Amino acid sequence: MEVRDRAPERGRVPSIRDVARLAGVSHQTVSRVLNDHPSIRPETKDRVLDAIAVLDYRPNRAARALVTSRSDVIGVLSATVGEFGPTSSMAAIEEAARVEGYSVTTLNLPDTGPDAIGAAVRQLVREQVSGIVVLAPQVRVFHVLRGLAIDVPFVSLQTASGATADTLSADQVAGARLATQHLIDLGHRDIVHLAGPQDWIEAESRMRGYLDALFDADLPTIPPIRGDWTADFGHFAGLELARRGDMTAVFAANDLMAIGLMHGFRDAGVDVPGDVSVVGFDDIPVAAHVWPTLTTIHQDFPELGRRAIALLLAEIRGEQRPVFGPLAPRMLTRDSSAAPGRR
Repeated sequence: MEVRDRAPERGRVPSIRDVARLAGVSHQTVSRVLNDHPSIRPETKDRVLDAIAVLDYRPNRAARALVTSRSDVIGVLSATVGEFGPTSSMAAIEEAARVEGYSVTTLNLPDTGPDAIGAAVRQLVREQVSGIVVLAPQVRVFHVLRGLAIDVPFVSLQTASGATADTLSADQVAGARLATQHLIDLGHRDIVHLAGPQDWIEAESRMRGYLDALFDADLPTIPPIRGDWTADFGHFAGLELARRGDMTAVFAANDLMAIGLMHGFRDAGVDVPGDVSVVGFDDIPVAAHVWPTLTTIHQDFPELGRRAIALLLAEIRGEQRPVFGPLAPRMLTRDSSAAPGRR
């Protein structure tokens, strides 16, 4: 290969223009080679790659972003601070992105109002991210996102039922049906649901699965109790339900509330599962180590995160998008559920 210009000065890091001079092309052509642009002729690409090898050139992300208006960074917009499922998915998102040569920048949304969501999306776009993963369990977040003109690829990791082309989901309606049906199969007829807060997609999906299972079994429904996902609320609900005594089983919409619920029952002298059975949802790590060990629904949140990156990178690279169905939940039967007792 003919050297068209002198090599960079000793000690100076080679630039994209050094590669261009050595290969006898423009720096725009080098950029197109780096981004695997289909319009580059094979002989030109070979020349540029040879120059890169000779100079040991390593593309600078910031410089590359200036040329392509994109960086090797994926933005994550999260309105799920502290929630077990999305946190587990987040770790998988970061690992899957790293394997593909991308880093991840996360914006947490303590405020999910329209202005805050719009400002966060615009900030990620200004940072020239290549794509965005949305972790948002609230219905209102999706309403706002649908009205925004987002000019970068994005995927919604929607941990509920009903995935679309731009969303991924775990089938939580099916999970709630499994939990409720487990109690019905044990012989329970008076089953209370300790639900999550309004406007949360997970809460609505899990309540729907509970109601569907009762309807199919022709069982009466007891008005659900709206909680806030915390163990503290579960403890409060346990004390209140112990005074009511109108049920033999409780399906809690997440494990934290279920664990607090069992604590409340214990403080009120109610035995689990002798008097009341309890089933949770999520299979958080501590669920297998409380007493009694918690019967719950397991979801593969890390796989959901890996799928999000696979779908987003296919969109970024212009490749065929993988097709994923909702992730199937799994019932984990432990010691907190049994046939109706003496209560």
